[in-house]
Amino acid sequence: MLEATIDSTITTTYPTLTFGIISYKSIAISTSPQMIQGRIRYFQEVLSVSLEEGDLTDIEGIAAWREVFKAFGIPASRYRPSHEALYRRVKKGEFLEAPHSAIDLNNFFSLEYQIPVGIYDASKLSGPISFRLGVAGETYEGLNGRVFQAEGKLISADQQGPFGSPIVDSVHSSVQTTTTEAIQIFYLNPALSADEAGQLLSRAAQMFTQVHGGEAEWIIVQGDSR
Repeated sequence: MLEATIDSTITTTYPTLTFGIISYKSIAISTSPQMIQGRIRYFQEVLSVSLEEGDLTDIEGIAAWREVFKAFGIPASRYRPSHEALYRRVKKGEFLEAPHSAIDLNNFFSLEYQIPVGIYDASKLSGPISFRLGVAGETYEGLNGRVFQAEGKLISADQQGPFGSPIVDSVHSSVQTTTTEAIQIFYLNPALSADEAGQLLSRAAQMFTQVHGGEAEWIIVQGDSR
């Protein structure tokens, strides 16, 4: 059974912040099937055309997460939400190519739902997940090749410490083609209702298991005020 909590360091500042978690078991990750590659490439091409005019910060999902960062004093111009970084690449015509199917779908979900999404190897995590602010001295090696300074940032953590964030995820918990159990975290738009969040997670889980097989279960993690 999935277990996760939101720490008071988050709820006192942003009580409506909500997270979704999907747990996958007995999955098989490999190169994305041609049909999926074609669908994702076409989606990015259409998105790129739609982004030619206008400011990315006018996109509802990007604006929403910039507001979240602002509430926590995280400068979004320096630490961009991960989905905004993806949007900026697509806007430039830098279409995303992933090393395997799990990252392909993770990027697709992030672009489609306009939110940060992270996927992690469950075998590398221990204990329940907590969503909190990083404290002094907490760091990890990020997938961008830089050391991520977690202090004051929104993070996802297990008993060993932080392993992910809506900015960049850790190398330690990254998913590989050998991964058979995974955890996918959706840093949801605070404007979503519980019903909308549930529909989003259900659709994502169904699409992921259609490609990778296995089983999925999901939960919505929210503060006491919701």
